Amino acid sequence: MSAAGPSQAYRGRFAPSPTGPLHAGSLVAALASWLDARAQQGQWLVRIEDVDLPRCVPGVDQHILQQLAACGLYPDQPPVWQSQRTDLYRRALDRLIECDQAYPCACTRKDIEEALHANGKTKPRHGELVYPGTCRDGLHGKPARAWRFRTPEQSVVHWTDRRCGPQVQDVAQAVGDFVLLRADGLFAYQLAVVVDDADQGVTHVVRGEDLSDNTPRQILLQRALGYPTPHYLHTPLVLAEDGQKLSKQNGAAALDTSTAEAALAALDQAAESLGLHPRGNRDNRGMALAAWVAHWRAMY
Repeated sequence: MSAAGPSQAYRGRFAPSPTGPLHAGSLVAALASWLDARAQQGQWLVRIEDVDLPRCVPGVDQHILQQLAACGLYPDQPPVWQSQRTDLYRRALDRLIECDQAYPCACTRKDIEEALHANGKTKPRHGELVYPGTCRDGLHGKPARAWRFRTPEQSVVHWTDRRCGPQVQDVAQAVGDFVLLRADGLFAYQLAVVVDDADQGVTHVVRGEDLSDNTPRQILLQRALGYPTPHYLHTPLVLAEDGQKLSKQNGAAALDTSTAEAALAALDQAAESLGLHPRGNRDNRGMALAAWVAHWRAMY
């Protein structure tokens, strides 16, 4: 199915995980998605991606919303929480099962590693643990632990990123059959985000470049479920001192939005990461945001 057409009303979203407060890297994605929506006179939504409940920190979701508000980034509709939408994910999984596009899997991570090792394959340092298809044709007497997407034989996905240009990935070679429902009973990110984007009518996805390699899996799921494919734009990553992506996992400092000055300084840094004009003497947050919207419109 083709990407969402230009005649559709623009709907974008920012979808943080409440595993920690926003940091400099996540504000870049938030600001970029907000600017893109405003530049196209569209709607901007916020979705709290708390489907992985064991990793979520109580109260952080509200703190994130407060950080966004302090930066002047207000959603056009009330936020939604993934943890309240599991019925939608279950119905989508059932549709895939009925069409034989999903199957039960008994493999543990150790089973997969051993199967790959037996075939002379190893996991790349920063790559995926490619599933070898052990349970594709049945569980062989073992109890089911998870459900996987049956990646089609024609799994080469082409798409165009609005910033990075033409992209291609062979999902079967890069990932294999990926998980939709985890062994702990939680729905996987890939299924949840695809269902949510379709249900909310999202036409444009603006997010960090680290999520770019998720896009072909999500496009395959969109096709399997009959959903439209949004337009994608992946923003530059903010790097830590060691050259790795700045993230909550490597100790990224929480964004300081405790004062108007601190919030504006954080926005200034995020805008610089996006290649936008410096704020100059615009000490008013609204003026700065309006100038960045105009620059963003000229860029994209």
